[in-house]
Amino acid sequence: MIETPSPRTRCPNPFRRPRPSTAASASPRRRGTALLIVSLVASLPAVLLAASAAAADTALPPVADAHLHYKWNQAEVTSPEAAVAALRANNVQLAVVSGTPAERALELHALAPDIVVPIYGAYRRGGDWYGWQGRESLVDEVREALASGKYRGIGELHLIGGFAVRWQRSDVMKALLAVAAEYDAPVLVHTEFSRAEPTLSICTANPRNRLLLAHAGAALPPAEVERVLEACPNVWMDLSARDPWRFVRFPIADEDGRLLPEWEALVLRWPERFVVGSDAVWPVERLDAWDQADTGWERIGDFLEFHRRWASFLPDDVARKVLLDNTLALFARPDGSERPARSGD
Repeated sequence: MIETPSPRTRCPNPFRRPRPSTAASASPRRRGTALLIVSLVASLPAVLLAASAAAADTALPPVADAHLHYKWNQAEVTSPEAAVAALRANNVQLAVVSGTPAERALELHALAPDIVVPIYGAYRRGGDWYGWQGRESLVDEVREALASGKYRGIGELHLIGGFAVRWQRSDVMKALLAVAAEYDAPVLVHTEFSRAEPTLSICTANPRNRLLLAHAGAALPPAEVERVLEACPNVWMDLSARDPWRFVRFPIADEDGRLLPEWEALVLRWPERFVVGSDAVWPVERLDAWDQADTGWERIGDFLEFHRRWASFLPDDVARKVLLDNTLALFARPDGSERPARSGD
């Protein structure tokens, strides 16, 4: 394909199973350029990396990825240089990255401070996601991390089982929310309930916190999502992983890649409260498997293309908000410093 397709005609079938590619799955020419960048990155001096990727990143509408991980079992197959090359190849203007362990995110930030925003990952290793709330030392770790200025948020915090309903009984959870409010640090929260009450109990009791609800609650239907948006102006909805390959029991888009009518109407009513992300983990059926690497970064282009596809049906100003501006605003410092330059600014 010689010419870049318009956003409203890009990727007529974005629902094929992701394949090992760091580029968006829309154009063979663009995909080949991005793969070449990743394959050569190990031999490129760091000073040349951004210039080498520039030819690829201008072919796609800019996007801010509000939900990324860089974990120990991803580093086994994707080097920090390759991860940064994938971000640039997919025209990611801002990438909110949580590391496992937390320092992993700083590795990406060191290579791309203009793009990567590290948030403090609460998990040290696989399996911590279901036991973090009992680790009292985590509170001091988070406070020290935020005080250092190296991290701009906290997460992902999984509130699973009956814990979300009883979060008030967790001294760790309450203390983390207090620290986050003190530093005005967004908190990425993961729940999987089909009703809004667990999320509402947290956001209404903590109005000083800015909360990003991973996957828009994962199982929450549009009406329940709207209950949260109406009651809690301090909550933003992250639509990461709500694609054809993950959370498949709770789709938000049809076979053409357009948001289902209820979801599209919801985004149009609340255009400042939705963000997108890749949550680039793969495979999803065995998260943090000890004997299997996570190859999610090889599929980041497919995950982001899903969002670009459904956003292409929205008015241009709304599409820009959900794809880019809302995340830039959410993770900008209060004085606006260290905010990456937006494409076209």
